[in-house]
Amino acid sequence: MFTVLLSVFHQENPQFLHESLLSIYDQQTLKPHQIVVVQDGPLTPELDAVLAKWKEKLGDVLTLVPLHKNVGLGASLNEGLKHCTSELVARMDTDDISLPNRFAQQVQFMKDNPTIAASSAVLEEWNQDLTHCISTRHLPTKPFEIAKFAHQRSPLSHPLAIFRKSMVQSVGGYHPLRKAQDYALWGLLLSKGYQLANLPDVLLKMRAGDSLTARRNKEFLKREIELFQYLYNIGFLNKYELYRNILQRSIVRLSPGWVKKFLYKYAR
Repeated sequence: MFTVLLSVFHQENPQFLHESLLSIYDQQTLKPHQIVVVQDGPLTPELDAVLAKWKEKLGDVLTLVPLHKNVGLGASLNEGLKHCTSELVARMDTDDISLPNRFAQQVQFMKDNPTIAASSAVLEEWNQDLTHCISTRHLPTKPFEIAKFAHQRSPLSHPLAIFRKSMVQSVGGYHPLRKAQDYALWGLLLSKGYQLANLPDVLLKMRAGDSLTARRNKEFLKREIELFQYLYNIGFLNKYELYRNILQRSIVRLSPGWVKKFLYKYAR
């Protein structure tokens, strides 16, 4: 038994939400016993209609958690966690596609490795209409490799992460940062002695493209600096790592668009 946790807000695409839910439930070889969707503030009529149709279809399998105002991803996921009835919770974004064997592989891995607090896998980044694969995001797989890697980059891919609810809640859940809440959580778990892992298999298609690169700008850099300062404050990063990471991110985020595209595709 496991739960899938999502958060949706008013700017998201209704068709993408529907396709995401199809990939989570109809197309999976191992179906979740519960899907929790946090409505992060009032939604559009079109998004409400998609959720209403899925609620009618799934009944008690789908738990809707409406919030009166938009609170951001981290805070909305923390609220959603309160409604998750399983120890294993799989994350999912409302515009991505989980491959059919995703949950079967991830749930089995977590059952076979009870010391792992959270894990993810390989994801493919696609254009918005899913007609062209842009790149593939590989990460270290072994806990000791991940612990080292995490001092410079996020060690798990959040859109296809799966974690143990009790372990995440034991460290206070997601930090209320507006960006990179997942990286903050992984760093916090590692700083408390928990282990992380990754599967070597492609299990998700993520919609990315030029819009994702364009959003990683000066404002995004400010959020990243907040993240690294947080990781430094909890003792996960030392002062050298703090300044190194801020310098590296500043070069990338403040560079021209064509440079960002090149670095995002080849130098990550």
